[in-house]
Amino acid sequence: MMSPLMERTDAADPAAFRGRPQHPLFLPLFVFAYFGVALAAISAPAVSIPLRLSELDPAHKTQLLSLTVALGGILVVVITAPLGHFSDASTARAGIRRPFILGGSLLGTVGMLVLALAPNVTVVITGWILSQAGFASTSMALNALLSDQIPARIRARVAATFGLSTGIAPVIGSSLVGALPGNPLYWFGIPAAVALSASIGVVLVLKDIVRTEPAPVDWQSLLRSYWINPLRHKDFAWAWICRLLVTMSLFTVLTYLLYFLTDRLGIASEHAPSAQGTVLGAFFASSIITTLVFGWVSDRTGRRKTIVWCSALFTAAGLLISLCAHDLTAFTTGIALAGMGQGAFVSVDVAMMTELLPDSANAGTGLAVIALSYQLPALLVPGLATLLLTIGNHGPNYVALFAAAVLASVLGALAVLPIKSVR
Repeated sequence: MMSPLMERTDAADPAAFRGRPQHPLFLPLFVFAYFGVALAAISAPAVSIPLRLSELDPAHKTQLLSLTVALGGILVVVITAPLGHFSDASTARAGIRRPFILGGSLLGTVGMLVLALAPNVTVVITGWILSQAGFASTSMALNALLSDQIPARIRARVAATFGLSTGIAPVIGSSLVGALPGNPLYWFGIPAAVALSASIGVVLVLKDIVRTEPAPVDWQSLLRSYWINPLRHKDFAWAWICRLLVTMSLFTVLTYLLYFLTDRLGIASEHAPSAQGTVLGAFFASSIITTLVFGWVSDRTGRRKTIVWCSALFTAAGLLISLCAHDLTAFTTGIALAGMGQGAFVSVDVAMMTELLPDSANAGTGLAVIALSYQLPALLVPGLATLLLTIGNHGPNYVALFAAAVLASVLGALAVLPIKSVR
């Protein structure tokens, strides 16, 4: 007899992938799972790994952080699309998403424990690669659920809660690291425990889709999983480019934020995590209103494109103010304004991209291609940042780094303008 947590569907019926009836606890646990994975996957490279590398090799910390983030990014880019394809094609009795959510969180937790116990930089990199592999699987499945289970009429509002979850994760991560004892087991272990617990919760209540007919999986289909033809689906391609550029902009600032505070603003290293928590707190607090308001406005009016390009430009303006700042107050003000832009962007952009997907019946594959637009920055930014930081002869050039982030947001806004099928 079939479990009440599972419902069978024909793979050829795309309508079955929209708005399936769920347990009342599904939506809050769904959002909590997204937050848990973000807490582990974002706070580690933003706070915990930089601190760990500062302890292990302070003289080469920026280069090692770039290397660590880049290698993790390469792995995520390589595996996310095939994972989405395997998930779409799965005929597992547990469903097409549940095994990837739970299995990924287990592997991610193992990687975080390796990070906590790492005696040298090589083991740090190994632990981060394991963590990235696991949480990439969980993130892929959770993102696919947005298309699988959430109807379009409320998708921007649900995506808005995702934006809030992602925004608050680094704030809580920074605050935790600043408040907890100086032990890496706490830095990495607590976020991992939250991510695993949250994943278990959503898996227990999810009424997952169970396929009755197997879909072919071969090398050709795996290679195609990385690709949605930009010539046939131009609107999707432009939205993808917008997402890539705006994510690169914000990822650049968040990744090197701790070092910016210590090296450019002169904040002592022992106070830097708390200062970072303050900055990220301002970012999150300012994004709350725009996230909720513009998610609601977008769903009510059906407008996506206008909100996306305006919010990308507002993000650029906030980062420009931060670029010109010479004290923590001015810097925090700029980041807060960027947070207002990002709040609107994240909620509406996700909804827009799901509506531009060419094939809703293969949401895992399509969402995996979307995921590349915010995973590639982990691969591209470290290399570009390394070059930008070395400009000049006066230490790391954070001005060049932040200027590039501002430019990326502006270009992202311009990329939305050619889109025609979404208002």
